[in-house]
Amino acid sequence: MSSFDDKLDEAKSKGKETLGKVTGDKGTEAEGKAEGLASKAKHKAEDVKDAAKGAAEGLKKSADKDKE
Repeated sequence: MSSFDDKLDEAKSKGKETLGKVTGDKGTEAEGKAEGLASKAKHKAEDVKDAAKGAAEGLKKSADKDKE
């Protein structure tokens, strides 16, 4: 997912949360909060995935260099 899509998801969840607060609809507010937390968790998981991929590539390069 692109950074734009992440930001769009965050904005939509924040809008839903705000709408719930303004209208007094606790369900919509909670749904917006939950969507926001899910978006943040997904973003963190992608960061971990990218870090692991980078670490694996670094180890591979190091192992290849040791073989030379």
